[in-house]
Amino acid sequence: MRVSESFPGTGGAIAAARQVTGNFLRTTGARGAAVTDATVRDAMLVVSELVTNAVKHTDGPCGIELRIIGDAMAIAVWDTSPQPPLPREPDPARIGQHGMEIVSVLCGGFSVAQLPSGKQITANLPLNPPAA
Repeated sequence: MRVSESFPGTGGAIAAARQVTGNFLRTTGARGAAVTDATVRDAMLVVSELVTNAVKHTDGPCGIELRIIGDAMAIAVWDTSPQPPLPREPDPARIGQHGMEIVSVLCGGFSVAQLPSGKQITANLPLNPPAA
């Protein structure tokens, strides 16, 4: 199962991408895959952080592709900038700029691939993460 969507590089893209993500996972759950409300929230948060970066740090459109691969969801976000994200060291005193930290914690990291017209960031979110 997969879904992809493109968005203009505006603030409305963030909410639209979250909505696509929630709908995709609810449909996946309706088709028999075990998807908890917590997983839906985590996926929407990861997408929100990645699309926020795309809107904030580029001048063009962006897009998402969501795929179910085994017991994980691959979340890929592309944009028109070739610049990779610059993860920062954890700093509880810093206000803001924690997006890639959040993605790394929830997904165990991420990868960046260069595209002819920008880059794509991919992170794999477990659908049924182990209990903490």
